[in-house]
Amino acid sequence: MAEQENKTFMKAILRSSKQPTEQQLQKLQQFLQQKHNAAVELSFLQDDTVRGGFKIELGANSTKFSPEFVYDWSLAGKAEQLKEKIAAVIKNKADVMPLIRQTVADFAPAPQASEVGSVLTVGDGIATVSSLDHAEYGEILVFSGGIKGMILDLKEQEIGCVLFGDEAEICEGSPVHRTGKVAGIPVGKAFIGRVVDALGSPIDGKGPIAAADYYPIENPAPGITERQPVNKPMETGLLAIDAMFPIGRGQRELIIGDRQTGKTAIAVDTILNQKGKNTVCIYVAIGQKASSVAQLAENLRRHGAMDYTIIVNATASDSAPLQYIAPYAGCALGEYFMHRGQDVLIVYDDLSKHAIAYRTISLLLERSPGREAYPGDVFYLHSRLLERSARLSEALGGGSMTALPIVETQAGDVSAYIPTNIISITDGQIFLESDLFFAGQRPAVNVGLSVSRVGGAAQTKAMKKAAGTIRLDLAQYREMEVFMQFSSDLDEATKRQLQYGQGLMRLLRQEQYHPYSQHRQVILLCAALAHAFAEIKPEKIAEQSKALLAAAETELAPLCDQIDRTGQLSDEDKQQIVSFSKSFLKPAAALQ
Repeated sequence: MAEQENKTFMKAILRSSKQPTEQQLQKLQQFLQQKHNAAVELSFLQDDTVRGGFKIELGANSTKFSPEFVYDWSLAGKAEQLKEKIAAVIKNKADVMPLIRQTVADFAPAPQASEVGSVLTVGDGIATVSSLDHAEYGEILVFSGGIKGMILDLKEQEIGCVLFGDEAEICEGSPVHRTGKVAGIPVGKAFIGRVVDALGSPIDGKGPIAAADYYPIENPAPGITERQPVNKPMETGLLAIDAMFPIGRGQRELIIGDRQTGKTAIAVDTILNQKGKNTVCIYVAIGQKASSVAQLAENLRRHGAMDYTIIVNATASDSAPLQYIAPYAGCALGEYFMHRGQDVLIVYDDLSKHAIAYRTISLLLERSPGREAYPGDVFYLHSRLLERSARLSEALGGGSMTALPIVETQAGDVSAYIPTNIISITDGQIFLESDLFFAGQRPAVNVGLSVSRVGGAAQTKAMKKAAGTIRLDLAQYREMEVFMQFSSDLDEATKRQLQYGQGLMRLLRQEQYHPYSQHRQVILLCAALAHAFAEIKPEKIAEQSKALLAAAETELAPLCDQIDRTGQLSDEDKQQIVSFSKSFLKPAAALQ
């Protein structure tokens, strides 16, 4: 009797789809008492989810029962144990097959204890959990009702976890189970043409998606030896960008500007320009209105771009944890195709909202705030994401992933915390200026602040030769533009320079959803830099450039095909384009 009093008192729940006999209950109770040297109170709870066996939850008796161990003797538990035994056998360097056969023949399932935690607090998409001593950062936990969460904070006495579902079913004291798996997303070719959420579940009403594999959302970036130089162009189809700030496959080019200045339009046109180029495009929408994403998906569908595009959508109405993992999930999808030798274009729209979502999570997890209330690791937040974009070596298949992150500025302030962080991570930026946008310049690219650190290495020889000094000419024009108000007092040379600059700016205006092919860009650049448009009035340049392209595609069809196919442009070819342009535009100039 005294011995019994000295023992710890524990409570146990037997979960099974079938009612056990009293004799079975007694045997299990005796087993638990001997195993834990404690008095055990065992009760039965019918659970239809437990198939082909039973589970026993064991823990200290309290007002709110919180299991500390789980003995899993269900079919799923037996299978998992067998899997572990076979995995252990495979590690042996001897002949594996006889060992596996012997292991399977001698296999007898034995109950194993599992760690089970308890919810301390829950609210605002955050749960704190206790009693999970061996849990790891980034591990997925399962809460009541099957709701999943991810560990983002490890403290001495508790664990901070973000929730990926409705927290209404979770209450204080609810059991929490470890999975031993890191957060991941299903991947595969079947995702192309679909709209999915941050967890990879379809949200376009077209039914389930058959996944080919499962990728962790957090993956280490390729090392130096696993990469090759960025020297193949990722053409945007936008004359202003391809001519002056070329983007290469595997590059990370930032699109930055104020609200409503055409940042998304550049990304969408770049996606449209990949039609027929065997490139998989992924558009990650973070914190946007559901209606805006639906409209974008419809525009892509109307132009035939959804045939090679995946949309990962975490809307403004979604929780901060879902907005936080969305770009990593999109990146994991891109890595699936990159590792199979394909070229991938991924757009993050936008990382400003992503940083805000992470700040929300960090403050709720009671992390120390830093500059602008962002946590100290906000730089690492984006660097570990963008560094995963690369052009892999030929030994690894030669695939590439090109990133176009978008960042929103306030009143053109590029020196704010998040913009400067991402500028330092990326390989260049395309800066969109509000004044240019409102003046009708689309895309509103600021020549002075925009840059591509890859430069001419990512241009074809044809584009490099055709672009010539256009960037320098435009920079000179922007400096001289201030003198236009004194036009009556200017000399003829300055007037011609200003007129030439005006013509270039008009030529760089481009309608949305109308990306240019390479030969069209080459023809326009050759004609413009040879001053073929000099006599054309600025307001007529758009009309005449369309007419010139239509005529050139008829008269110079073999040359156009050669430029697109080889990316080469000889001096003779360039001269032929210039001569044709001048002869075509001369009558138009005379009729003005």
